[in-house]
Amino acid sequence: MAETSNRPALRVDIISDVVCPWCAVGYGQLAFAARRAGVQLDIHWQPFELNPDMAPEGEDLREHLAAKYGSTAEQSAQVRAQLTELGEALGFSFRFFDGMRIYNTFQAHQLIEWAGERGKGHAMKQALLQAYFTEGKDVSDLGVLVEAADSLGLEGAEARAALDSGKHADSVRQREALWTGQGIRGVPAMVFNGRHLVTGAQGVENYASVLEQLGAAESELR
Repeated sequence: MAETSNRPALRVDIISDVVCPWCAVGYGQLAFAARRAGVQLDIHWQPFELNPDMAPEGEDLREHLAAKYGSTAEQSAQVRAQLTELGEALGFSFRFFDGMRIYNTFQAHQLIEWAGERGKGHAMKQALLQAYFTEGKDVSDLGVLVEAADSLGLEGAEARAALDSGKHADSVRQREALWTGQGIRGVPAMVFNGRHLVTGAQGVENYASVLEQLGAAESELR
């Protein structure tokens, strides 16, 4: 693995949702490529809701994908197997199961912002991805969200009060609108140094190429 360079950390805004499996994969691939290249990343998670109008009880994941994208049961199984394999290579465990549901994530994004104010936004994002994809939890459930805060050493009662009050709701809505207003319609979407947009989970080698190109461009500006 390459030694960490003396270059300042590279800012990456990752527009993403907690129930997006490709977001977990894309971040893992980027992080792997950065470690290998010795590039420090300054990650800023940005909110995006795949299903802003989702009912409180959520929907069966397979039925949701079939209705939204026309995916057959066979295609869904193939994608799950692919994601599971990709996750294993990156140290992330996808544990899909029959009857798995997909949920609205508006409160989850508020919790990430709340944790970010306490220096743990990135850790909270990772905790919620794991809660949903590895532990099969309902990330729209207030108890699950408070539990995630507790698991990071944050004050669960404060997290509950913040979510109950909706104090971060307007901010999250504004940030969501900012990115959709710039044409983001699918996630993951990554913006490097505020200028270079890369969409989808691109794979370790492609992210390595992006980092190399950004490094070369930075050198030319010096």
